[in-house]
Amino acid sequence: MIKVENLTKRYAGQTAIDDLTFEVGKGEIMGFLGPNGAGKSTTMRILSSFMPPTSGRASVAGFDIFEKSLEARAHLGYMPENVPLYNDMRVTEYLDYRAALKGVAHRRIKERVGDVKELCGLKDVEKKLIGALSKGYRQRVGLADALVNEPDLLILDEPTSGLDPNQIRQVRDLIKNLGRQHTILLSTHILPEVEMTCSRVIIINKGRIEACDTPENLLHQMRSASGVVLEAKTGSDDGVEELKKVAGVKDVSLTSEGDWQIFSLRVEAGADVRSEVFQLASDRKWVVRELSQRKATLEDVFVEITHPDDA
Repeated sequence: MIKVENLTKRYAGQTAIDDLTFEVGKGEIMGFLGPNGAGKSTTMRILSSFMPPTSGRASVAGFDIFEKSLEARAHLGYMPENVPLYNDMRVTEYLDYRAALKGVAHRRIKERVGDVKELCGLKDVEKKLIGALSKGYRQRVGLADALVNEPDLLILDEPTSGLDPNQIRQVRDLIKNLGRQHTILLSTHILPEVEMTCSRVIIINKGRIEACDTPENLLHQMRSASGVVLEAKTGSDDGVEELKKVAGVKDVSLTSEGDWQIFSLRVEAGADVRSEVFQLASDRKWVVRELSQRKATLEDVFVEITHPDDA
């Protein structure tokens, strides 16, 4: 559905993306991850035909995005991070306008707009001015806009940006449902959502692809397989400094829960420091409530790839 070959974009001598090559198959939900400034939005704007690359090629549904831009655009729906909505238009009026602009046949506009309003949960606000909507509903309008021309491919740039946890869950469920009928390229900084939603993940850093695999395989391949959590009362001891002295411990962070201190230990590759931590706690006469190993998460993978000196 998407094929990218040696894609590069430079601005005034600065390289935003550098020689990207990847493919997204039909029916996939592909996570597209990276720190701010990594090149995610630039890539998405190029794939959506909003800007040309400096070099390289890309196609959507077999159509070159610039040589056959109209054909490629007919197969995709793009939702940018900051959706450019018209605040003085009502929801239905805006979606009617966007459907016509995207070439939906006049006789089908009412049907298509009705379908996307239902799908995106907009029926209750269909007559409201867009400028009066909450952030969550504005995001839904942007998603409905991306869907109105019945695209095979959805490119979603931070669709949950600025939403509260309940709204994030609703959008996540909607994206999973959309994945049954659409190919989706999803950029987000909420990594647990990626683990629950995406079939594969691309991690981009400083304009280059650093990893491309399933979330499960990335977790298995990364060096940092686990950490350790200790919940204890350490009295007058400086628990953080004591734990940092344990061989194999790279860093320690501390939170509190009432009188209990919760230490999160980041450990070296392959290290299991639980016995050493238990011995330290016993020697220092700490009261221990829990000592457990924590499996790596996609966030650990992301940090290791994008900030290797901190991992």
